[in-house]
Amino acid sequence: MKPVKRNILLKGAAAIAVCTPLPTLAQADDHDHLDDEIIVTGSPISHPEHESIIASSVLTEQELASRGEASIGELLRREPGISSTFFGPAASRPVIRGLSGDRISVLDAGIGAIDVSSVSDDHAVAVEPATAKRIEIVRGAAALYYGSSAAGGVVNVFDGRIPSAVPEGGVDGALRTSIASVDDSVEAAGGGDIYLGKLGTADLVVHVDGFYRKTDDYKIPGFTKSSALRMLEAAAALPGVPEEEIFGVVENSDLVTKGGSFGGSLIFSDGFIGLSSKATRSNYAVPGAEEESVRIDLEQDRFDLMGEYDGGFLIYDTVKIRFGYADYIHQELEGAEIGTTFKNEGYEGRVELSEKQFGNFRGASGFQFKRRDFEATGDEAFTPPNITKQFGVFTVREYEQDNWHLQLSGRYERTDMEAKSVALKRTFDAFSVSGGIGVEPNENIFLGLNILRTERTPAPEELFSDGPHLATNAFEVGNPTLGKEIARGVDATFHTEVGRMSFTVNGFYTDYKDFIALIPNGAENDGLPVFEFVARDATYKGFETEAEAELFALGVFDVTGRAQLDFVRAKFKDGGGDVPRIPPLRSILGLEATSPHLDLRGEVELTADQNSISDFEMPTNGYALVNLSATWRPGGEDHGLSVQLRADNVTNEEARLHTSFLKEVAPLPGRNVKLTLRGVF
Repeated sequence: MKPVKRNILLKGAAAIAVCTPLPTLAQADDHDHLDDEIIVTGSPISHPEHESIIASSVLTEQELASRGEASIGELLRREPGISSTFFGPAASRPVIRGLSGDRISVLDAGIGAIDVSSVSDDHAVAVEPATAKRIEIVRGAAALYYGSSAAGGVVNVFDGRIPSAVPEGGVDGALRTSIASVDDSVEAAGGGDIYLGKLGTADLVVHVDGFYRKTDDYKIPGFTKSSALRMLEAAAALPGVPEEEIFGVVENSDLVTKGGSFGGSLIFSDGFIGLSSKATRSNYAVPGAEEESVRIDLEQDRFDLMGEYDGGFLIYDTVKIRFGYADYIHQELEGAEIGTTFKNEGYEGRVELSEKQFGNFRGASGFQFKRRDFEATGDEAFTPPNITKQFGVFTVREYEQDNWHLQLSGRYERTDMEAKSVALKRTFDAFSVSGGIGVEPNENIFLGLNILRTERTPAPEELFSDGPHLATNAFEVGNPTLGKEIARGVDATFHTEVGRMSFTVNGFYTDYKDFIALIPNGAENDGLPVFEFVARDATYKGFETEAEAELFALGVFDVTGRAQLDFVRAKFKDGGGDVPRIPPLRSILGLEATSPHLDLRGEVELTADQNSISDFEMPTNGYALVNLSATWRPGGEDHGLSVQLRADNVTNEEARLHTSFLKEVAPLPGRNVKLTLRGVF
């Protein structure tokens, strides 16, 4: 096969534990062999990226630096099959194939974020994109390797704060600073690894990084409220009483975020062991709230252990260990008063053992454990204090011969939950299995098929909630009798590379038994509509496609075209209607011209109307966003200095995400010009 320059959609397997660093374009002398050098460890058994059965993708450090968004959700929103919850610039989680919340796991180097972002869309993820070196995404069920909270997909963020190798030349790192017009933002981030010398037979390497971001309220091209909502409010308004409307800016959307980490490792000839500590502080406004000046003041202190030994012992070839502990707290401020306080103290660990190859057979197994102590007190404590304990074991078996391989995986997981204040306890035993086959009929084609049956344990919020939740403008009622959510599905992938072109398509169909959803029941409590967590059968189906072609050379520029298209449809069975907040059909068309000193890029994001809606939802208009960028490297590819000028939403289009609870009162930002200076050393 002759891969094209960019990493394509097939980038891993069912979930990611640790990865081999990617070479950059500047480091690769032969672009025709770049992708063959990329090995991604998805399941504990690694594969070249073009032999992956499950749809996954990778964002490199260079790609991440060029985007520079304030949240993980917005950073990934333009990836195939991904949208975001967008509760303002600070709080935005990924939506993968229409699934969000507790079904999507955001990991910090293979370990959970240990925050409360899955409890509510207005809660930010305590994983900072500014210091990320690599992000890996799994589309589809990753519950086999990461548990129930990865039933819909995984976003795994690597920031390198625990070094795994000695830096070339003794020191390496990067610094970046940027300013932007749409919110008058200022951002700075940087970090690096330093080799300190020998400690016995080991090499001692330390890592340090930090970041700072400050923004004002962001600008928009029109009214904060959608035209449909303004028409409804105008029809219901009292005669002679004008409705105050806000134009040109989303008020109460500013933020200040800062933090940093320090880590160190002992690097041996056959592995490494390291520790790190990280502190995150964020104070951000919550747009769309009924009360004025609602803010969230967030603090997290985190400690991690990571190690790997690949010297071999007994029947095993490699062992990997991960452990993380975090103490998280955030206070929701209503003016000068504290409305609600959320606390989450927890830890999580995992061990993976990869076996030595025996003939055509390979295998790997592992176990994972975690504990979460959650507490909410105050006006919006809609979920009582609860403790969750979970233990899971997993295994993957693989047979490979010639141009095809067969993979079988399984996981058992036990979860204990206790809501202390209401004396409720639940215990769940969940079993998940999958089987996949991959084949290369010839050197230019890869076909993959994966069949799965997974069981997801209900989240504590789904079981125990009982109170007003102002972020969703609902009185939420849990159901402590809910059972496991069972998914049976199939994922298929096709990838081909012919000459200077590549094409990938992924399709999926999932049938859910007892899919847990938040549904209105028609009643009211405290002036809010009552929404209940109920179990209903549902189906999800859709696809993602991505194509790329090296078109032609124009002087010193190589011109490449890219196109992607994604779609998901989700419906309740038995005439139950559409599942809420499902992203519409979307395509992105891009053209890029690259040279040693200057890269030029333009793209248009086309999103269709969304009229497949559930009760209490409103349709969402489609939009077209035009984005342009130019990156200049004064010293060429071999030097680390670059300057980027980026213009997003050039036409100042009004755009609203159907996946956002705030779509009727907070559109996406308007035209934005951003200048970024980056240095790599």
